[in-house]
Amino acid sequence: MAKNVLIVGAGLGGMATALRLAKKGFKVEIIEKNGQAGGRLNQLKKDGFTFDTGPSFFSMSYEFTDFARDCNIALPFNYYSLDPLYTVSFRNNPKVYHLYHDLKKLAAEFSDVEPDFEAAMRKYLNKSGRLYHDTNIVIKSNYNSLLHYLITLPRVGPAHIGTLFRSFWTQVSRYFSSNEAREILSLVAFFLGRTPFDTPATYTLLSYTEFMHDGYFNVKGGMYKIVEGIIEELKKESVSITYDTEIKDFIAEGNKLKYVVDSKGKKWGADIIVINADAAVFRGTVFNRKEFSEERLDKMEWTMGSLTMYLGIDCKIPEIEHHNYYLGTNYREYAGKVYTSPRIDETPYYYVNVLSRSNPECAPSGSESLFFVCPVPDLRYKKSWDDKDEVVDKIIDDFSKRTGTNIRPHIVSRTIYTPEDWKNQFNLHRGSGLGLSHKMMQIGAFRPKNYDEHFSNVFYTGASTIPGTGLPMVMISSKLTVDRILKYRDK
Repeated sequence: MAKNVLIVGAGLGGMATALRLAKKGFKVEIIEKNGQAGGRLNQLKKDGFTFDTGPSFFSMSYEFTDFARDCNIALPFNYYSLDPLYTVSFRNNPKVYHLYHDLKKLAAEFSDVEPDFEAAMRKYLNKSGRLYHDTNIVIKSNYNSLLHYLITLPRVGPAHIGTLFRSFWTQVSRYFSSNEAREILSLVAFFLGRTPFDTPATYTLLSYTEFMHDGYFNVKGGMYKIVEGIIEELKKESVSITYDTEIKDFIAEGNKLKYVVDSKGKKWGADIIVINADAAVFRGTVFNRKEFSEERLDKMEWTMGSLTMYLGIDCKIPEIEHHNYYLGTNYREYAGKVYTSPRIDETPYYYVNVLSRSNPECAPSGSESLFFVCPVPDLRYKKSWDDKDEVVDKIIDDFSKRTGTNIRPHIVSRTIYTPEDWKNQFNLHRGSGLGLSHKMMQIGAFRPKNYDEHFSNVFYTGASTIPGTGLPMVMISSKLTVDRILKYRDK
């Protein structure tokens, strides 16, 4: 009976899988490429400021509470909801839209452009809710073959077939007439790393989780408290994490993976090995699988690159909320070129998270920690980021103009991550921030499997395998991976 498990990667998926297995009696060890755990769910501390560097909120909170219940622990972090969820503003328009969880308050925000907003929103969320509940069977299942997946799909119901062939934008436009409502409500598609015009309408189910079912949540002290909390639980189960250990090679015996080999030549082995690196990239770069070569990967559809910047400023900006989106005036045109144009001539669209707004300990007194995210082309289309400071300066000037506060003279800490940095730090293909996209031919059984095609004792977990990207999906992924491991052990 296999009892020893090695997990390669201390991202959220790897840590959640480790704790689930440890609680079931497995002896678990984790090795991690970087100097601290968390993967993209990480933290930067610099010049007295604390920044979330990746995910800055989460939805579907019940996936975390279910995880804690499964592991028989108290949830190792404290989370809270925000109201408004976020704000959205358009360039050259003084109005700031506040996206409230309460539908009547939300409708009031759109009263001048969408008079029947509340009724339309209830119809839209009713449809989105049915999508959410009916697709759970697909999202929360393992698939042993493509046929198994195709047999499962009809259980979603024929009423939703049309959403497979419509875009997110088209679906939203069936309910709302104003550009403002359409653009703001379709923004959630960007959370999947693509645009509303190429994201399937099936994902409008996210609007239901956003406004009706659960909402958005932040973590007291910053999102990295999730990582720190799980690490403490792992310590209680004697699960060790060895840092600064990057896997470069492997040794196999027949259909079993015997060892993975790090960059210093050290061999790491166990009865079962779980990969929490990108499931497609690892298969190509470490296992040397031709079907996952760099050339093959380039032909797949990937999510946006991310330009992120972390600014510490020695002043307050009371006009903004915890989460804020800044859009331009050419939504469709911008979406059509944002992922492929190597030149960034105009001021980009961007998101700003003010971690210190709800967590004052994350910045010195009288200061703010600002985290900017800007969707940009991946390294296939924009190969050089020599102009990163020029692009960032445009964003800073635009933000200063919109908030009425010139933050330039107040910047005391400035850090920039380009797609090159994201690629190098987390082995993300071409710097794609969220990995493979969620088009229909890259989800379910079409996504890289959570079990290996050649090695019977190798499994995968995290955002790059099923069911997909996002913190709640990663928690589901860990459960699905553990289910497979238990069946393997009991053979």
